[in-house]
Amino acid sequence: MIKFLRIILSPLTILYRFIVNVRNNFFDKSIFKQVFVNAKVISVGNLTVGGSGKTPLVINITKQLKSNSKKVGVLSRGYGRNTKGYQLVSDGDKFLIDVNDAGDEIYLVSGECKVPAAVAEKRVMGAEKFLTEVDLEVLVLDDAFQHRWIGRDFDILMIDQRFLSRVNSIDQKLLPLGSLREPFDSIIRADAIVINRKFSEKITIPIKIKKYLLDKDVFYSYYKIIGIFDVKNNKGYDTLEFEGQHSLVVCGIARPFSFLRTLTDNNINIINKLIFTDHKEYTIKEIENIRKKFYDTNSHSVLTTQKDAVKLMQFSKELDDIDIYYLKIDLEFEEPIKFYELLHTKI
Repeated sequence: MIKFLRIILSPLTILYRFIVNVRNNFFDKSIFKQVFVNAKVISVGNLTVGGSGKTPLVINITKQLKSNSKKVGVLSRGYGRNTKGYQLVSDGDKFLIDVNDAGDEIYLVSGECKVPAAVAEKRVMGAEKFLTEVDLEVLVLDDAFQHRWIGRDFDILMIDQRFLSRVNSIDQKLLPLGSLREPFDSIIRADAIVINRKFSEKITIPIKIKKYLLDKDVFYSYYKIIGIFDVKNNKGYDTLEFEGQHSLVVCGIARPFSFLRTLTDNNINIINKLIFTDHKEYTIKEIENIRKKFYDTNSHSVLTTQKDAVKLMQFSKELDDIDIYYLKIDLEFEEPIKFYELLHTKI
């Protein structure tokens, strides 16, 4: 159905390309001027719609900066939240609003890193407001490659390796036909490229793409499984303890392929599953659906992603008779020293 809609809307791709090109040209010629704020700014973004792994990368970078005694905070648009405008999500010690008002990704980042976090659609205004409320040296922007109004000291572009491999596919076309927010030649703006192979082996970069990466600092990242954790008490378990179990798999992420494949590769049964749309806002209706599916399939437990877990933990009372766990993964670099040295030279 989605593919059919893309084809129907494909004539709009020409208009979309024109608008993107004009906008970028205005920034390149300083007709549209960037605003720099009173902090070092690191932008993490991508070329496509969802699913590249920006959130794990933001967590990795934020933890690295924090471990080096930097006063770091994270600013996101807060996609999928119920609020508008600027919102201070966390002061670093405690959350100030709930996950539905903040958005799942920023809630996950702040909770995992224990750093101040805020959301705002307008990044310049949001950053300036954030910096008046919290003393920060470094600001990490989540999903900001296209938000060119705010100046940045380090512009990191993340690309999903699986997406790169789909040479000449519709997916590599501009929106609304494909998944590209911008054409590949926009890569020139990035200071560093991170190709996220997730759980896959490294592939040779297709010639069609390789020409855009010349003279760029290119790094590879991958996912490492930390374990499976109880949503209610955060107790960790080895994946071996879930082998052969008939778990009910629940997730609402942009590209669930990697998550499902990882479970399969670890001999976890994924026959019973509920797949929701990205940034799914869980309500009592979905919780009742999960409960029904759980008991109808005689599942031993519910298994979900960490991003979904920050939303599902709100329903601990409604799910008190069901064991629910999330798969925890960390993003790591193949050349961490080289990447972190570049990171620190930029700030």
